[in-house]
Amino acid sequence: MNDLRLTSPGDVPASRRGGTPAVVFVHGMRTSSHIWDAQLDHVRARGHDALAVDLPAHGALRDERFSMRRAYDVLDEAVASFGTDRRVAVVGLSLGGYTTLAWTARRSARGQTADLAGIVAVGCSSDPKGKPVALYRTLADAAVTGSQAARRRSSAAATWWRSAVLGGRSRPGGADVQALIGGADDAGPFRPGWQVVTDSLSHLAGRSSVANLRATRVPVWLVNGSRDRLRLEEQRHLQAAYRGALVVVPGAGHDVNTDAPEAFNRVLDRALRTFEQP
Repeated sequence: MNDLRLTSPGDVPASRRGGTPAVVFVHGMRTSSHIWDAQLDHVRARGHDALAVDLPAHGALRDERFSMRRAYDVLDEAVASFGTDRRVAVVGLSLGGYTTLAWTARRSARGQTADLAGIVAVGCSSDPKGKPVALYRTLADAAVTGSQAARRRSSAAATWWRSAVLGGRSRPGGADVQALIGGADDAGPFRPGWQVVTDSLSHLAGRSSVANLRATRVPVWLVNGSRDRLRLEEQRHLQAAYRGALVVVPGAGHDVNTDAPEAFNRVLDRALRTFEQP
């Protein structure tokens, strides 16, 4: 399609098993499974069983503290819900994408990928070990502590993040960063407090999305908005991905699924067709 750019580092080998995969959607920070309503309708209309999960401290699990171990349990339960003979594609946005990559690397190391058709990792092409997440955590710490010293330390970080977000057209509802800098609409559905930000980043600390991609043994599509300035290391991520592909959606910011839903749904269609190949 001429409005999307697809990049792949090489030929894509055949997968082990064909068939229409089920789909699990994983949201970003301080949102919930509801950000995927349009995508759920879209893939179900095309014959895919699908569900969207809530991560710990979000949505139906709002009373829990976020931890990577509990997030892994949520993903394990979602995949298992489709039965042992069904392969599943997982689509994760931002925090949901980083969590999905870490979970998939863990399952790959254990030889537990036979039920995974592929991964679509959205808005998570900056390694958490790098500068952007460090700045993100500075902002979160300032919001939680409320101290003047923390706020002074967060000034430069806030400027950097605001520039990054406003460089795109991200709207409230799915953007981790937009929620963090205060651009999200808090009058809508339940939105987790600031503690979930520090919890989430503490659990991401020391985890490399690039290393997780290298360890992952299922196909991975990386999807980013062209206006998302957080796609700092997308080529590095692409080179690390097993059977990887990169799609950049023109005009979209961090929240590709809400910024450009029709284009994003076309990307999903392409990815899922690829995952079906025998």
